[in-house]
Amino acid sequence: MIRLATPPRSSPRRLPTADNDRVAEIFAEAADLLEVQGASPFRVRAYREGAASIRSWERDVREVLRDEGRPGLEAREAIGPSLSSAIAEIVTTGRLRLVDRLRGLLSPEEIFTTLPGVGPELAHAIHHHLGVETLEELEVAAWDGRLAQVPGFGPRRVETTRAVLTQRLSGRRVPRWIPERPQQEPSVLEILSVDREYRRRAAAGELRLIAPRRFNPERVAWLPVLHSERGPWHFQALYSNTGRAHRLGKTHDWVVVYYNRDGAEGQATVVTETRGGLAGERVVRGREKECRAFYEAGRTSQEVHDG
Repeated sequence: MIRLATPPRSSPRRLPTADNDRVAEIFAEAADLLEVQGASPFRVRAYREGAASIRSWERDVREVLRDEGRPGLEAREAIGPSLSSAIAEIVTTGRLRLVDRLRGLLSPEEIFTTLPGVGPELAHAIHHHLGVETLEELEVAAWDGRLAQVPGFGPRRVETTRAVLTQRLSGRRVPRWIPERPQQEPSVLEILSVDREYRRRAAAGELRLIAPRRFNPERVAWLPVLHSERGPWHFQALYSNTGRAHRLGKTHDWVVVYYNRDGAEGQATVVTETRGGLAGERVVRGREKECRAFYEAGRTSQEVHDG
């Protein structure tokens, strides 16, 4: 049996903590993942500038949040409402749900390229030689000696990879974070507009295809992903990749739309209605009454497109 060296991890019995370097590292990873998936350059830059700002602070983010609250965070350079909410989530839980979701949509090799100094060739070598698919599995390989056997990984690169993985993955086993709900939701017009843009661009082959981990044993890149902006709202749209969608043959009909505004987030599912007065129309689940009023008002598909 191989005896692993013990990485410097925090005890799972303690409440999660976050220092400036860890928050900055998570923000930098968020920027990398958003960029890989084609998010707006403005949003990518916001996370990168937020990471740089936090690294320059003299006070610990935990102290600022404790003593001054989110307004104190937002008084710092490059930190707006969305990033202050993200900082509060990391301090509370040790992780950021946005990063977890974005990472879950990427192939193993794409995930590995978010590590410093790991390009596509090294990422392919890691996956080919070790067969690992997650950062957690890669961390074990970095400590038990297997990563050092991958071509391109000398002692210094292995040590750097260990340090980065320890920082990213520490504090993972933490209490569930319940995100703040937006005080208002996007209108059905905005959600249907994102849905229309997503389906149109997916059909035209204009969107990046990713290989989801779930229900995809052959790792085929089939799932288009869209990042879009509507006023103050950030949207991410993708076809539903749930077991029920696969079972009912709805993977290319049901569209999941995630939305975020000033750090408050939610999601909606848009489907083609199959019965009743809205049969054949695109409907936001749970907001059928609003959709009915929307269509009864004579809104056209062009208005949805322009919305």
